[in-house]
Amino acid sequence: MKVIFSENAERDLEDIADWIARDNPERARSFVADLVRTCKSVGRAPRSYPLADKSRDPTLRRRIYRSYLIFFDIGPKEVEILHVVHGARDYVQIVFANDEPV
Repeated sequence: MKVIFSENAERDLEDIADWIARDNPERARSFVADLVRTCKSVGRAPRSYPLADKSRDPTLRRRIYRSYLIFFDIGPKEVEILHVVHGARDYVQIVFANDEPV
């Protein structure tokens, strides 16, 4: 399946690159390139990844890459990467920001 990136995901990737570039600009470029490749690989078998939180969203899935969580939805013809978040962050506040409390 084709993989597309939401505006939020693109912003997340830019923020990750900026954070890493503070110490190592070259590594920031290569790491984010690896992260983007990993996101795109989700399209090969998107249903093989677990649901992120069925009680909040019955369709949202998650893939882990190193310390990062890649959140995505599967559409009829494409996979949309919604967020890319470091696992140490409070991803619930980021990914489910517009949801009602459970």
